[in-house]
Amino acid sequence: MSFRILGLPSAPFEPLFALSDKELARHNAVRVSVGDAGGYPCRISLTDATPGDELLLVNYLHQPADSPFRSCHAIYVRKGERTCDVLDTVPQQLRTRTLSVRGFDDAGMLTDADLVDGAQLESLIGKLFGDVRTRYLHVHFAKPGCYAARVERA
Repeated sequence: MSFRILGLPSAPFEPLFALSDKELARHNAVRVSVGDAGGYPCRISLTDATPGDELLLVNYLHQPADSPFRSCHAIYVRKGERTCDVLDTVPQQLRTRTLSVRGFDDAGMLTDADLVDGAQLESLIGKLFGDVRTRYLHVHFAKPGCYAARVERA
């Protein structure tokens, strides 16, 4: 089963980087500077930030479907990133974490979901796309529950 993993587009987030901290608060966002500890995954590039990087922590509507599964959560985005768009490849950021993967149909209704070690993500993608009702998948980081990436059939 061929698949495509997508990060978020950068354009909606770029103007936020020019805002003051007070203005960011009005957008439910905060500026974060990465210290020595890791764990700041950019949802645009699907790469982890490095010490010294500036990111924004924003509330993002990742499941805009008009269904009971409409959902938003906090995500990190890094300035100047290019959108990850890979075919039949799993970005390293996803490989190193425990993931929750959720399948959705055309109406934004959940078709199935499961947990997986990121190293085995391809097998779960194949299983979930084995259901003909499933149109797309959302990958979440299992511990914090936040949105990580979208997976589409290729």
